[in-house]
Amino acid sequence: MKKPLPSTAVLLRILLIFVIAIGFNSCQDQVESTYTYQAKIPVSLKTEVFRDIYVGPVSPRDIQKKGKIYIFDDFLFISEPNKGIHVIDNTSPANPKNISFIEVPGAADLAINDNILYADSYIDLLSFDISDPRDISLANREEDVFTNYYINQEAGTFTYLKDTVITSKDPIRRWNGTGIWLESANFSNVDAGGGQGNYGQGGSMARFTLANGHLYTVDDNDLRLFDISEKADPEFVKQIQLGWGIETIFPFKDKLFIGSTTGMHIYDISVPANPQQLSVYSHITSCDPVVANDDYAFVTLRSGNFCQQGVNLLEVLDITDPSLPKLLKSYPMDNPHGLGLAGEYLYVCEGEYGLKSFNVSDVLKIDQNQLEHLQGLNAFDLIPGPKSLIVIGNKVITQYDYSIPNKLKQLSTITIE
Repeated sequence: MKKPLPSTAVLLRILLIFVIAIGFNSCQDQVESTYTYQAKIPVSLKTEVFRDIYVGPVSPRDIQKKGKIYIFDDFLFISEPNKGIHVIDNTSPANPKNISFIEVPGAADLAINDNILYADSYIDLLSFDISDPRDISLANREEDVFTNYYINQEAGTFTYLKDTVITSKDPIRRWNGTGIWLESANFSNVDAGGGQGNYGQGGSMARFTLANGHLYTVDDNDLRLFDISEKADPEFVKQIQLGWGIETIFPFKDKLFIGSTTGMHIYDISVPANPQQLSVYSHITSCDPVVANDDYAFVTLRSGNFCQQGVNLLEVLDITDPSLPKLLKSYPMDNPHGLGLAGEYLYVCEGEYGLKSFNVSDVLKIDQNQLEHLQGLNAFDLIPGPKSLIVIGNKVITQYDYSIPNKLKQLSTITIE
């Protein structure tokens, strides 16, 4: 099969982070106190050792850290970064049951086509048979397809970035430059597709999505696509460079909406194996998930963490001509993260400020049509599912009955330890 090309930015980014992690003494703003930092430190791993690590189902375990959420049939799947995927029987959203855990080293994102679950495992793409969610098995491994890691073929190693807590009592200097930087202890990491399959549904923070018989994935720089006509044996098709700061991907009919820290990309996938860029809408540097319907794209921009120069807005774009998206109106928000559409209702995660809901039938009066503001919860991303509105935060996953849009009713919670 074809192999993706390594990104030229990968090694530079890893070297930059390594220099930052060990080179505090060259930057400004000296501090004489003790500080705790969370940094992304480069770690090299032997490929043969990595592929010998067990992959597959084990007994259910508590969720330790929030990740991506995904629903398929009566099941909720929750990725735990670098660890694996939790499987929740969500037949009754009022009584979700943790039934299994899939160990997947390097896990981050997932998508489901019929009874095949796709997940990344560092540099590899894994396919799992989930016909029986209580007896999941590994069906296939496509090797070396995610080249957003630095791969040293001669040494047989690849390098990934590990979240590491650093505490120092010596004078340290915080990094305030451009590109990748360190942030203090409040750091947090950062489908509506077409037919040809029975696809699940992910949140707006997704980096994997399915449409028209293809799996589309994004990393910081590139769009990759895989032909999944053989469901358990995805075939790499091509890699498209998008630029720096790519964050999320959202499908709607024959379009892909790709969010980045600097704008929104719209791609035509009416020919699924040959995406064509229709437009790029640029905005101030901010973290940027996006959802869309036939006429409008809804984009949240937020400041904080890796988006320190950003703003906190909900932007509404006219996409009736997707080759020329036009900003219709911006609405001030507190710190918007993920969002989701359910008909004429929009739900917006506001981070530590809670969850907001709006009637967006008149996109020029969204601020006048706020339905609710649920406070006292941290909201990172959500899925408006067929049975419930599922909201994930730092410490809890909450499900709501949203059959009455202006009166959400809590059904259940799942604790993140």
